[in-house]
Amino acid sequence: MDRTFKLFTGKTFLFHFILIIGAAAMVLPFLWMILTSLKTYAESIQVPPVLIPEDFQWGNYKEVFGLLPFFKFMYNTVIITVLRTAGQLFLCSLAAYAFARIEFPGRNILFLLALTVLMVPGQVFLLPQYMIMVKLGWLNSLQAVIVPGLFSAFGTFLLRQFFMGLPKELEEAARLDGCNHFQIYWKVMLPLAKPGLIALGIFTTLWSWNELMWPMIVNSSPESMTLSVGLSSLQGQYLTNYPILMAGSFLAILPMLILFIFLQKQFIEGIAVTGGK
Repeated sequence: MDRTFKLFTGKTFLFHFILIIGAAAMVLPFLWMILTSLKTYAESIQVPPVLIPEDFQWGNYKEVFGLLPFFKFMYNTVIITVLRTAGQLFLCSLAAYAFARIEFPGRNILFLLALTVLMVPGQVFLLPQYMIMVKLGWLNSLQAVIVPGLFSAFGTFLLRQFFMGLPKELEEAARLDGCNHFQIYWKVMLPLAKPGLIALGIFTTLWSWNELMWPMIVNSSPESMTLSVGLSSLQGQYLTNYPILMAGSFLAILPMLILFIFLQKQFIEGIAVTGGK
């Protein structure tokens, strides 16, 4: 008994030690960003590196607002993120329900074709999507960023797995009550797929908030830029003011950090259920 207890204690200690190392590896870059945002430029490039600044430069945050229309970029990013997330939750859940619950000719073939999108690098679609935006006259507009992100093959696959795991008896009972397919989807299946919807909402929100390449390609006007594109303009070709850049980066991730603090239970549940599926 004592030997088993010691072995278990040793394994537990090793497990927690590995978790602490992993947590430190993720937190330290974040702390370094905050500390760098409070340094002078000379301290930020000093070798060996300065960990804690001698005098906290709170003015770096004020300078960010002087160099960039920060609140305009924030507004654009919020609008794009909210509409993309809402669009994916609705459209992907519709497609997922059809693939999981409705029998129609070629269903499996169409689903496999949708999955092939996941096997192709996203950069392959940049040129065709850009040409479509040019033809529509949508360059330098928010819809140029929003519309291509309204649907996701990954989101369809994820929600399809949830719908396939729901009991068929619920669908049959709803059909006996006179519900059509949309009513079954909206009133019965969608509420039961809440964990999957939360997971997809988390992934879509983070992806939309942090996306850089596509918004940079289609938007060059400050009126329609996102935070990620605006912050990239702070990085010069020959000289980069790292404290200002880090201050802007911290302000950009602050909304996501606050969102996580208030919704961390939903974040963890959604990702955990996704892993279980």
